[in-house]
Formats: sequence, C-alpha cells, structure tokens
Amino acid sequence: MSNHSKGRGLQAYAVLYLLFLYAPILLLPIFAFNSGTIIAFPLQGFTTEWFAQMWGNATLRRALTNSLTIAVSASVLATCLGVFATRASTRFSFPGRGGMMGFIMLPMVLPEIIVAMSLLVVLLGMGVQLSLLTVILGHALICMPYAIAILSTAFSSLDRSLEEAAFDLGETKWGAFRLITLPLVMPGIISSLLISFTISLDEFIIAFFLAGNEPTLPTYIFSQLRFPRSIPVIMALGTVLVILSVVLLAIGEYFRRRGNARIGGAPTGGLL
Repeated sequence: MSNHSKGRGLQAYAVLYLLFLYAPILLLPIFAFNSGTIIAFPLQGFTTEWFAQMWGNATLRRALTNSLTIAVSASVLATCLGVFATRASTRFSFPGRGGMMGFIMLPMVLPEIIVAMSLLVVLLGMGVQLSLLTVILGHALICMPYAIAILSTAFSSLDRSLEEAAFDLGETKWGAFRLITLPLVMPGIISSLLISFTISLDEFIIAFFLAGNEPTLPTYIFSQLRFPRSIPVIMALGTVLVILSVVLLAIGEYFRRRGNARIGGAPTGGLL
C-alpha cells in the first residue's frame, strides 16, 4: 500500500472518529429548537419555547446558582493550592518531591466514583453534614491536578534570574513574587481558573455523592431524564452549557498560549 493511500485512509479514519465523537453534541441545538417533544426525525418546526421554559424553572435556577457557586469556589481554591504546590515543586528541591507531586496528581487517574465514595465515608465518619461546602472540597480535589498541570508550564519556564535580580535590588521574597512572578504567570493562573471552573460545572459523580439535599446542575439534569416531556428543556440547557464550555476553554487556551509567549515557552500544544 502506498504512502498516499495510507494517508487518505488515516484522514478518513480521523473524520469518522470526529463524527462519532461530536455528532451527538451537534444534535443538541437541532432538537433544542424543535417544537416537537419527541427526540426524533423528522423535525416538526422551529421554536424557542424550551429556552423560555428553561429560564422560568425555579428549581433549575436554584441548581444553576448552586453549580456556579461551587464552580467559582472550587476553581479559586484549586488554583490557589495549585500555585502553592507548583511553586514549591518547580522552585525548590526537597526529599520526596516527586512522590508528593505524584500523590497530589493521583485524583486525575483514579476513578471518580472511588474518590467520591472515599470522601463520603470520611466526611460521614467525621460527622460533617453534606452540603455545598463538601461538594466544593471534593471538586477542588478533582480540579487541583488539572490546575497543577497548567501552572507547571508557566512556573517551570519562568526565568529565575528575574527574581534574583529583584532580591539584589532589595526586594523581599513576597514582594518579588507579587511584582515579578505573579504577573508573568497570571495568564496560566487565569487559564487554570477557567479550566477548573469548566470541570467543576460539568462534574456529576462528586456532586451526586456529596451534595446532600442541595441540587446541582448535573444532578438536576440526571433527575429530569426520567420525564420525556422534560427532554427538550434539557436539550436547550445542554446547548447553553456546550456554548459556555467552548467559550471558557477557548479563553483558557488563549491565556495559556499568551503566558507561554510571555515567558518564552512554545505557544503550540494542548492545554494539558
């Protein structure tokens, strides 16, 4: 088989793979604007009724408010902890550094249901009441490895001589970090916040185990799937969430590339 045939075969495989992966997502806006309540072709007509019902649903608004509160809090907490961990691992050498960082990154590869069950057992054993706070802590644990993966590029590519020059000019460690280091890694911090926000907003398993009686957006969507007449509203909600996720990921990627350019890193490559 010639190289040309192999190349065309690889291109065809890539196209089919992308269609299989993204075709269900592309169907969301189609059925979100369909006037029929049955998710099937042929379409019956164009309507925005489902978006109106979505915004008028009080339970949905409460779930959205809870999810936004959790996502903002978890992203800020995960990014702050990620800054501390990344700063320590890239700036200093100490015994057990590799093992500690590997332990911190462990939630990235562990099954989330195992993490959720473990957190539930520990929290109930400590007598902690399940609430939005427990979900925030769980989401921060899940998001922190992703924050560290993004921040590591920014901190590891930072020129240490800039801080040393600040020390020579009489600046304190905190002053050098605030005036020199922090502005240079700020695009990475913003990217970490956006990615952590997106992960927390879409996360279901941790919220399902740790939210108690408080609904979150993913758990609300899961509960509504049992009612066929609610499916079009869920399609409308899914359309909004997809657009929001794409926008946040695009902004995060922009700041990641901008950060790499500012500190001299390669601007290409993915987020992780």
